[in-house]
Amino acid sequence: MSSPSLPAAASDNPLLDFSGLAPFDRIRPEHITPAVTVLLERAREAVARLEADQAAGAPATWHSVAEVLETGTEPLSRAWGVVGHLNAVADTPALREAYGENLPRVTEFWSSLGQNLALYERYKALAAGKEYKDLAPARKKVIENELRGFRLGGAELDEAHKPRFAEIQERLATLSKAFSDHVLDATNGYALIVHDEAELAGLPDDVKDAAREAALQGRAEDVQGDAGWKFTLHFPSYFPLLQYADKRALRETIYKANVTRASELGPQYAQGKADWDNTAIMLELLRLRREEARLLGYANYGEVSLVPKMADSPAQVQDFLNQLAARARPYAERDWRELREFAAAQLGLDTLEPWDIAYASEKLRQARYAFSENEVKQYFPEPMVLQGLFRVIESLFSVRVRPDRAPAWHPDVRFFRVESAGGTLLAQFYLDLYAREGKRGGAWMDDARTRQRLPAGELQTPVAYLVCNFTPPSGGRPSLLTHDDVITLFHEFGHGLHHMLTQVEDAGVSGIHGVEWDAVELPSQFMENFCWEWGVLEHMTAHVDTGEPLPRELFDKMVAAKNFQSGLMTLRQVVLAATDMHLHTDFDPDGPVSVLELSRAVNDRLHVLPQPEISRWINTFSHIFAGGYSAGYYSYKWAEVLSADAYAAFEEAAGDAALLPQVGSRFLREILEVGGSRPAIESFRAFRGRDPQIDALLRHSGMAEAA
Repeated sequence: MSSPSLPAAASDNPLLDFSGLAPFDRIRPEHITPAVTVLLERAREAVARLEADQAAGAPATWHSVAEVLETGTEPLSRAWGVVGHLNAVADTPALREAYGENLPRVTEFWSSLGQNLALYERYKALAAGKEYKDLAPARKKVIENELRGFRLGGAELDEAHKPRFAEIQERLATLSKAFSDHVLDATNGYALIVHDEAELAGLPDDVKDAAREAALQGRAEDVQGDAGWKFTLHFPSYFPLLQYADKRALRETIYKANVTRASELGPQYAQGKADWDNTAIMLELLRLRREEARLLGYANYGEVSLVPKMADSPAQVQDFLNQLAARARPYAERDWRELREFAAAQLGLDTLEPWDIAYASEKLRQARYAFSENEVKQYFPEPMVLQGLFRVIESLFSVRVRPDRAPAWHPDVRFFRVESAGGTLLAQFYLDLYAREGKRGGAWMDDARTRQRLPAGELQTPVAYLVCNFTPPSGGRPSLLTHDDVITLFHEFGHGLHHMLTQVEDAGVSGIHGVEWDAVELPSQFMENFCWEWGVLEHMTAHVDTGEPLPRELFDKMVAAKNFQSGLMTLRQVVLAATDMHLHTDFDPDGPVSVLELSRAVNDRLHVLPQPEISRWINTFSHIFAGGYSAGYYSYKWAEVLSADAYAAFEEAAGDAALLPQVGSRFLREILEVGGSRPAIESFRAFRGRDPQIDALLRHSGMAEAA
């Protein structure tokens, strides 16, 4: 997109440079407010033009309505996306302040856009006009989605209620940011320093090496004495303690610190150092979402959330979750019984405390299948995993992945390009793999730039952010990924492929845009299946010390252990999803039951594991309180039905099920390339030739037998 005409004072602002990729090496917090001011003004000018056209009765066409609005608002969306991304991966006090200062301004604009009756009338006129019947299906879908968005955005509210609706949107955005900030601060604000190596018995050497390096990096040069070993609440640091540390008291310490983050029991809060308790924020978010739903004429926020999704109603979602729980429960009960019996007989743990579960599970896995996750990890150095991932993508979808160059926000970030077999640029992506302070936990894919045909005729290629939180390289050795890490990488890359390989040229339904939220996980979960194929793993493993590939014998043990405790894991996901839906449908935030008590009640009903009294996991449930999954967390399991059934097409085809280009090309054509330009169920039917069935998911999870 060509650069907009800018005031002289703003012309050198890197956030206003749309000539290419974001100049991350030049962006500073002080650029944010001036850039947002300019871009908001430009966006409002586009809105004013459309309002004037509506008042004058001008004809409504694609070019005079949709294109004008997209051209006027896309620069704001893209620049604010860069700011939001930096807030997630490179948090600093100055950046956080600038982001927080401008968040209400940006939220107010988008909220006012959704309530703008004149714009709504323009889109209704466009849908009713002569041109509509001749528009491409993708453009019809854009218009349909926009009309729905106006209805959900409050455009049909009476004028007396619109100000309150706008206030709610601004407050929701502010609270979501505060929730996320508290989780990040509580995660970064804790460190456990161990000075006696004997305390670390059971920990793998690479885990201790990383902890040692973290301690040395965090120590001031003038501090004397041994630095010790530093453990934090970032997943790659704390979870190995729970999984491998023989010292029970050490596991208890790190467990309690982790499950009380961002709560009234958090260690920092208890010591009076900081108030990062998210309890009040959760209640206010739920109150505001309930009020928003009632203003729109819905009974609860769950109903609002499902309007643009595949599922028809909260009742249908709860029924789906209850059925899944019923199928999984016998397997979960068996898993729990076997774990307790093993812990008592082999580990001397007559009572299995919460901080013992990961430890006992790893010991049971080793005893039953004669391998450990740490043994497997030695065969997955990150460079080999990337090479293998790219091989899968290139084989299935006839593309090439090549290194590229672009300014980035951290030295660890790498940049790549995706080309067609003939060398044409299709897309690019940033890869940010390692955990560090100032970076939000978890893993995600986000849109840096969307594929679209610009008004002047040029094609804008898509760009994606791919972010994980793996253990960084240390001691001169590469980052070693657990098999779960490998699955995570494939998962996020599935989202990336959905975004990058689209052939749709209208931004509103290009790539992941416009895809129903409960179908957006289809490509990501689909890609996970390749992590269990020998034809894939044999080409992406090399022992970090010997260079030997993963032995087939070890792979066979991994496959045998694939569904180890799958019953427990399934019920855990069901509890998360059911808690989310209950909070947004039948929970009263002003009633006598707290959010924590509701989460416990759901757990007691659906799970076989009790929820520990000390646990405040709900206070860090960022997916639903800060991440867009509110009344939508069920999407993971819902889409897993779709993804398992889609992968079954490879299993049913003749030959090597792992890499079948003929099936891959059909998946590319019917799922990835069409993006959100048609309903997800139509895309699935086009690929599979029928409606989805749950059988493949149950079979993949080892729960195919009748419950």
